[in-house]
Amino acid sequence: MQQCYGTCMTFFFSYFYIMRHLIAILGITLVSLFTLNAQVKSPVTDGKTRLELYGQHQAILDTSSLGELHWQFIGPTNISGRCTDIEAVKPRDKSYTIYAATASSGVWKTVNEGLTWEPIFEDAVTTDIGDIALDPNNPDVVWVGTGEANIFRSSMAGCGIWKSDDGGDSWTHMGLENTYTIARILVDPTNSDVLYVAASGAEWTDNKDRGVYKTTDGGKTWEKVLYINERTGAIDLVMDSSDPNTVYAATWQRIRNKWNDPRTEEKYSHSGIWKTTDGGANWKKINNGLPQPNMRGRIGIDLCAAKPNVVYAFLDNYELAEEQQTGLTDSYGRPSSGIIKGATIFRSDDGGENWVLTSGLNEEMKEYMERHSATYGWVFAQIRVDPVDENTIYTMGLGLNVSNDGGKTFSRLRGMHGDHHGLWIDPDNTNYLLNANDGGVCVSYDRGENWNCWLDNLPAAQFFNVNYDMKEPFRVYGSVQDHGSYYGTVDLSKGRDNVPEVEFERAPGGEGSSHAIQPENTDIVFSAGFYGTIMRTDMGAEGNLWENSKSLLPGRFPEESRLRGQWVAPFILSPHNPDIVYHGMQYVMKSVDKGSTWDYISPDLTYNDPKKMGDISYQTLSSLSESPMKYGLIYAGTDDGRIHRTKDGGKSWIEILKGVPSNKWISRIEASRFDLSTVYMAQNGKRDDDFQVYLWKSDDLGNTWQDISGNIPIGPVNVVREDPIDENIIYVGTDIGVYVSRDGGETYSVLGDLPSTYVHDLVIHPRDNMIIIATHGRGIWVLDAMKVNGGTK
Repeated sequence: MQQCYGTCMTFFFSYFYIMRHLIAILGITLVSLFTLNAQVKSPVTDGKTRLELYGQHQAILDTSSLGELHWQFIGPTNISGRCTDIEAVKPRDKSYTIYAATASSGVWKTVNEGLTWEPIFEDAVTTDIGDIALDPNNPDVVWVGTGEANIFRSSMAGCGIWKSDDGGDSWTHMGLENTYTIARILVDPTNSDVLYVAASGAEWTDNKDRGVYKTTDGGKTWEKVLYINERTGAIDLVMDSSDPNTVYAATWQRIRNKWNDPRTEEKYSHSGIWKTTDGGANWKKINNGLPQPNMRGRIGIDLCAAKPNVVYAFLDNYELAEEQQTGLTDSYGRPSSGIIKGATIFRSDDGGENWVLTSGLNEEMKEYMERHSATYGWVFAQIRVDPVDENTIYTMGLGLNVSNDGGKTFSRLRGMHGDHHGLWIDPDNTNYLLNANDGGVCVSYDRGENWNCWLDNLPAAQFFNVNYDMKEPFRVYGSVQDHGSYYGTVDLSKGRDNVPEVEFERAPGGEGSSHAIQPENTDIVFSAGFYGTIMRTDMGAEGNLWENSKSLLPGRFPEESRLRGQWVAPFILSPHNPDIVYHGMQYVMKSVDKGSTWDYISPDLTYNDPKKMGDISYQTLSSLSESPMKYGLIYAGTDDGRIHRTKDGGKSWIEILKGVPSNKWISRIEASRFDLSTVYMAQNGKRDDDFQVYLWKSDDLGNTWQDISGNIPIGPVNVVREDPIDENIIYVGTDIGVYVSRDGGETYSVLGDLPSTYVHDLVIHPRDNMIIIATHGRGIWVLDAMKVNGGTK
C-alpha cells in the first residue's frame, strides 16, 4: 500500500506536471486558433439579423458622446435625385398631400402641393424605396416597400415592408425582411386588411423570398401565393378594382452579375404574365401572343379602370431588331452585342387571354421604341393606362412617353429630367399627372404639356464621391447619379456651425467621376468620367468646361487588351508631387507630367478571368493609395477582391491578401500619414448581398491584417479615413452613416445627427479641419472636425 502510494503519487505529480504544460501549450494553440479564426467573418444576409444589427446601431447612437454633433447640409440646393414612386391623397380638390419615394433617401411628404417637403421615413436599416401605397379607405395609412426593384448600379437592398397609421409620423415593420426588393404594393379597395406585394428578390444572389405575397390580416402574417423559383420574382402587379379578386402579376427571371447588367438567358423560361380570379388561390399563365419566354425581359403591366378587360404589357423584348453587327457600342461607348427590339407594347382586350403587338408597326415607330430605353430596358418597363380612356397609355424609359392610340404611335413629353420610374394619374381628373424620375418629382396640370418640377426643396442628390480644393473658401467636388459632376463652396465666414446651403455649379466629369484638384493651381481639375476616361480641365480659362478639357487616356494598339475602368475609376495625385498622377484601370498607370504621357507601372492586378468579362467593366482597380511618408509605396485594390503593394514605384508588386476574405470588393485603401508601415483597408460585400462589416488595419505594410471593425454592427463599409491630426482617430462611412474611433479602431461611436444614409465617401479638409461626406441620396454634408480631434484651423 505504501509502495503503491509512493509510486502512485510520483506518477500523479509527473502526470500533473506533463498535463499542466500540455494544457499551457494547447492553450497557446487554442488562443492562436481563436485569433486566426477571428479573422473569418461570416456574411450577414438575413433580414432579421439586419434589423437586429440596426437596433444595435440605434443603441450606439443613443449613448454616443459624439452623436449630438451637428452635420450641416450644404447642398446642392438646385438639384434633386432619383425617385422611384409617387402617390397622392385624393380627391385632389380636398387635399394637397403627396408622398414621394426615393431610391436612396427614404420617403418624403408634402401637404401643400410641393411648396415644402419633409422626410418622413429616414431612420431605418434601409432608406432605399421600391414602392409606396396608400390605403384607399384611409389615406393616413401608408405602406412602404423597401428595396428599389430597378436594381440600377447604385441601388441598395431593402429589408421588407413598413406601415404607418398616422400619415408617416411613426412606422412599424410588417415583415418580408428577406425580399430585398419590392416592386409593387396593392391594397384591396374593399378590405384594407388585404394586400398583395410583388417581391422581385435579391439583386446579386438567388433567394427563395421572391414572388407574390398576400396578407388578409393587415400585414401581421403573409402567405406566398405565387412562387416560381429562387431566380424568378414578381416585378409588377395590377388589380381590377371592380373585382379585387382579379389580379395580374408579371414575373421576371433575373440576377445581376458583377460583370453584366440583368438580362435574359437562353435557358430562362419563367418571365411572363399570370392571372388569378380567386384572390391568389390559383394562377394561370396568360402569355399567348407574347415573345418566347427566353426573349422576355422585365415586364410592366396595367389596365384601364373603366374597362378592366383592356390590359397592357410593356415588355423589354430581347428579340434582335436587326442582324448582329461588329463595332456597335452602347450608351457609354462599351462594345455592344447587338440591337434588340427593347421596349415593346402588347394589348389584350379580353383580360389577358390573348395579346396583340401594338407598337413599332412602322419604321419610324420601330426606331422610336428601340431608342425608348436605350440599353437599360431592365431599369424601366413601367406603364400606366389612363383610368378613363383605354387608348391613352404612358410608358417610362429615358423619357416619359404618351400614346393616344393604344401604343401605335408615341410622343415624348418634355420639360422634365430623364429616366422615369413612376407616374400617378388622378382618376377624377386625368389632366393631373405626377411623375417620378432620376431628377426628382414633377407635376402637370394639363396632361403633360407643361411641368413644374420640385428640385430645390427635395434634397435627394446621389453623390458617388467627394474631394476638395485649396481655394479660400474651399470648394467640394463630386459626381451625381444621372446629373454629372458638380462643385459647391463651403463658406465658413459666418462660423463653423453656420455653413450655408448653396447651389452647386457644373464641374468637369460625368455622373460617375473621381476628382482631384492641384493644390497650388486650383483651376486645374482632373476628373475620371465613365469607366476611367480621365481628363484634365483648366477651369480658369475662357470658354466652357469642355472646350478647356483635354482627354488623357492613352490609346491602345489593336492587339492589346482593351482598358477596363470601374464606373468611378480611382486616380490620385501623388502627395509628394502633384504633377504625378496615378490612375487605376486593370493596370496602375502613372504620369509625371499631369497626364500628358503615361507609363503602365503594373501588370493586370485583377484575376482577369475571361468568364467574368461582360457588359459591365469588372476586374478593375477600385482603390489606390500612395503613402504620404514614402514616395513609390503604393497600394492597389480591385473590385474582384485583390490587393497589391509596391515599394519601388511599380517595379515589383506582391499580393497582400493574407487573413482577409477573398473576392470582396476593395472599397478603400488608406495609407497612414503617421506611420510608414500602417495601412487601412475596407471591403464591401454589397455585390454579394452581404452586410457584414469588413474593416482592416495592417501594421506591417499589408503583410498581415487585423480586424478593426470593433463594435460597428452593420455594413457595408464604403470608406475609411485616418484623421489628419490625431493618428488614433479613424472615420468610417457605411450604408447607415458615419462612425468614428478615437482609440485606433477598438471601439466606435456614431458621429453626429445624420439620418440613415449611404455615406459613399468622406474626406477631411487639411487646412480648414472640416469633415466632408458625400451621401448617395442626401447630398453633401460637413461637420466641424475640431470637435472630434481637438485641432484648429
